[in-house]
Amino acid sequence: MLLINKPLKWTSFDVVGKIRNSLKPLKLKVGHAGTLDPLATGLLIICTGKLTKQIDVFQAEEKEYTGTMTLGATTPSFDLETEIDANFEIGNLTSEMIYAATAQFTGDIEQFPPAHSAIKVNGERLYVKARLGEEVELRKRAVTVSEFEITRIELPEVDFRVVCSKGTYIRSLVSDFGKALNNGAYLSKLTRTRSGNFKLSDAYEVADLVQYLKAKREESKTEK
Repeated sequence: MLLINKPLKWTSFDVVGKIRNSLKPLKLKVGHAGTLDPLATGLLIICTGKLTKQIDVFQAEEKEYTGTMTLGATTPSFDLETEIDANFEIGNLTSEMIYAATAQFTGDIEQFPPAHSAIKVNGERLYVKARLGEEVELRKRAVTVSEFEITRIELPEVDFRVVCSKGTYIRSLVSDFGKALNNGAYLSKLTRTRSGNFKLSDAYEVADLVQYLKAKREESKTEK
C-alpha cells in the first residue's frame, strides 16, 4: 500500500500510471481505492500486487474532507470545472444562517450525483454525456454525513470539514447547501484528509515517492 497526496489537476488514474511506470520492470498490478476529481487534492490510497484484491474494502471506509465553497453563484459541474451559469445576492446571508443550514445535511441523507461525474449510465460515464450536452436521468443515492462543520466564513467563501460515507459527493453537498440558503454555491477547493485510519499527513508527495522507488530499484540492481 502507498499513500499519495494527489496533486491538483491530476486524475486518480494519472497517479496510478505514474506509480506503475516507477515500478518497472516489475509487472505489478496497481490500483487506487477511491477516486478523487482532478480539481481535488489529498489522500489517495494506492494498492499494488495482491493487495489490489482488497481495494473494495478500503473504498468502503469512512472519509474526511476539508474544503471551500463559494456562495452566490452556481456552475453546471458544481465546481470550477465549468463556468458560472447563475449569480445570487449574498448580502442577506448571515453566519447564523450558514451554521444552522448544516443540520439538515447531517446524518442519513439522499443526494443526486453531479451530472459531471464518473458514474456510468448504460456503460458511459456521466461527464462524457454532460460534455456532449446530453441529458441523463439521475437517481438519488443514500449516503451518511456524520460530521459537517463550518470552519471559516468570509463571504462569498465558506470553509468546511465533512466526515462521510463512501459514495458521498461533496460537490452535490455544496450545491444542495446553497439551495438550502435560497442561494447558490459551488465547490472551489477540496482536500481528502482521511480515509478509514489512513491520514493525509502520512502520505507521500508523488515526486518524492517516484524518487524513492527509483532509488530502491537502483539499490536492487547493485545488490544483484
